[in-house]
Amino acid sequence: MTPKDAPKNTQNLSLLPSIDALLQSQTAHKILFETGAKHLTVLARSAVESLRSEILVSSKNYSREELLTEAENLLEKLWQSEQVIKLKRVINATGVIVHTNLGRAPLSENARKAIFETASGYCNLEYNLESGKRGKRGERAEKLLAELTGAESALIVNNCASAAFLVLKVLAEGGEVVISRGELVEIGGDFRVPDVMAQSGAILHEVGTTNRTKASDYEKAIGENTKLFLRVHPSNYRIIGFTETPKLKDLADLAHQNGILLYEDAGSGAIFDLSEFGLNDEPIMSESIAAGADVVTFSGDKLLGGVQSGLIVGRKKTIEKIRKHPLYRALRVDKLIYAALEATLESFRKETAFQEIPVLKMLAMSNDELKTRTKKFAKKLKKISNLSFEIIEGKSVIGGGSAPDVQPISTLLALKHNQFSAVKLEQNLRNSRVIARILEDKVWIDLRTVSESEEKELLEIIAEL
Repeated sequence: MTPKDAPKNTQNLSLLPSIDALLQSQTAHKILFETGAKHLTVLARSAVESLRSEILVSSKNYSREELLTEAENLLEKLWQSEQVIKLKRVINATGVIVHTNLGRAPLSENARKAIFETASGYCNLEYNLESGKRGKRGERAEKLLAELTGAESALIVNNCASAAFLVLKVLAEGGEVVISRGELVEIGGDFRVPDVMAQSGAILHEVGTTNRTKASDYEKAIGENTKLFLRVHPSNYRIIGFTETPKLKDLADLAHQNGILLYEDAGSGAIFDLSEFGLNDEPIMSESIAAGADVVTFSGDKLLGGVQSGLIVGRKKTIEKIRKHPLYRALRVDKLIYAALEATLESFRKETAFQEIPVLKMLAMSNDELKTRTKKFAKKLKKISNLSFEIIEGKSVIGGGSAPDVQPISTLLALKHNQFSAVKLEQNLRNSRVIARILEDKVWIDLRTVSESEEKELLEIIAEL
């Protein structure tokens, strides 16, 4: 700032609105109910300070009224920026079924109802209604888990990473854990198996090579301090070609012959065989237990189609040892998770999972069914929108680190605007809470991940573009 500018800027600063004046403005009154008086004052101070900084580097002259208007604009922008990061419901039109950035699995109606009607108020979380005494936390959900997987017992924590850490901490702290080099993966979000093992206090013992590991490699690694054999499902990573991995049963037999426990981190959590939908490599929980795994961990919000949670199943003696560890209390879940998980597991028990759980419904949806839905949607869209579009064949994605090489064939709607680019069109959709994909300079809408109850809203949003 030059000396010549100084008086002019000083004059502008003297015309800045006071905090009280800004709080009495029309804009402040409009957002008061949303922000509350105390936070509105914080935003007003920030707006005035931002305006002060702008004035100091500007050579423009302002009137008092202009500065108040500018302050109001800044106040509204600050408020709007807070609204953007609030959790909001979105329509997932990407075709990515288990979309990590969009909250992974959408809950079934039964799970939503359980959260709202059962767990949103008081409930018998740790209270036995029959005896009138303290009950066991999560008892129903644990029994359902054990029953569905064929395990003796079960335990639930807040996510799969926590489950893995807890198992390693309790069962292998200070001892060696034998694992194949090909399974030392980074699953996502910087979650690396070696790092988790180090934090748990377990000692990593790598065996085999990246692409080939034999049962004999595990056998040679057994020593006085070996506590655990660990099998990790690679989830979003695959090795193909010249490969070899020992069968889980062979590892279990070898481990038990030497007084060692076998732990499988199974990842996505398939309760039953999903090979007819292309998911041939996903471990099936009951098969892992039947093969002799002492403990198995998997996710509650991927192929299970439920809420975020880490599910631990296995032998009763092993599970109870984990339950008694002080760390379990820090990682256990609340009533909302138990309620949603119970409802989700009930669908599996009733054998109605493919009718009730959105992830499985999307996974099982045939391309013929999707093509019919897309054609009907396109017919309705043509009547109310001037957008250019075409029906094309493409692929959906499982997502969530599950089955990276499985991409179900889908029928998609490719949108194109006559006046602006695909990037701008996608942005406008996103601003209306519709998340889509851009390919070949067009915006692709995949109805596989759009529920039928959302179609009307999606039509209305597209029509307004």
